[in-house]
Amino acid sequence: MELTKVTTTSGILEPGLWQLDPSRERYRVPACGVIVVELYPDDVLVVQDPEGGQHAEVVPFSPEGKGDPGILGINKSQPADGLRQILSGDSESAGRVRSGLERKGIDLASAKAAVLFAPDSLAREELRFQVTSRTTCAVAAPGTMMTVEGETLPPTDLQVFIHRASPPEERETDLPDPLAEPRLDFRIDRCTAQAYEVKAGEFIQVIDVMGRECSDFQVFDHRKLDQGIERCLDVTTTRTLIGAGYPGPGLFSKYYDVDMQPLVEVIRDTVGRHDTFGLACTAKSYEDRGYFGHINCSDNFNSALAQYEIEPRKGWAAANFF
Repeated sequence: MELTKVTTTSGILEPGLWQLDPSRERYRVPACGVIVVELYPDDVLVVQDPEGGQHAEVVPFSPEGKGDPGILGINKSQPADGLRQILSGDSESAGRVRSGLERKGIDLASAKAAVLFAPDSLAREELRFQVTSRTTCAVAAPGTMMTVEGETLPPTDLQVFIHRASPPEERETDLPDPLAEPRLDFRIDRCTAQAYEVKAGEFIQVIDVMGRECSDFQVFDHRKLDQGIERCLDVTTTRTLIGAGYPGPGLFSKYYDVDMQPLVEVIRDTVGRHDTFGLACTAKSYEDRGYFGHINCSDNFNSALAQYEIEPRKGWAAANFF
């Protein structure tokens, strides 16, 4: 008879928490899509084909904007036709990438690519590149979309990992390009709240800079505030009107107040899942755990909204985006 060996761990297991070390970044390259990343000396770029059989193009550019495969130690290269084909499309995302490369002074005509993987490559096959100098690098997953009468193997996503030689500090983190030229551009420091005014027809772009940061969002109708009436985003009314847990781009995309009037509309959502049920954190929620005087979102809301003479609340309902 053999006894079953029980293995234990010396630490507390916390399922669902990010397991990558701070120096490692992960990106998804969508099928028939492209990503652009900044690489620095001694970084390591890893391109992985999760499902197998998907071509990849790795296209590095020198600081002067010229195609330079040697930066990644690439000896064999060819014209980056797959990248150029993707960026020649008329989609919004292709236009944004083209504009971003133009702002960096990138010359696409000089782009040369290392073509990775083959139609018979295995799942999770990967290649590594050592970076010798700073470069703007594009990674593309070229292909043609599957059709009924033609292509039977659809293109698939790629994964890109970057091992940073020097992990960036929070303030140095590269952020997505703004959707348009911003009128207001600011960072909300951790454990704080900030109030600002937005006109009808303007856009609000909220970015989670470092990831895994809660973000309580609340909106007021300024015209009603001028009349002494407080009407803000009401999550219960919103859920009732849209018949879902939270709005998203498409038909049911608006947040409403208690008068069932729309306040803001979601037009882009790269998160896809949000919390509209619980209150923003409160002093009581921390006191019940023994943390008296702890900073909390509801008190931060009260402080930020005091300039508009909005009645303070012990607990604020809000949309938690992240």
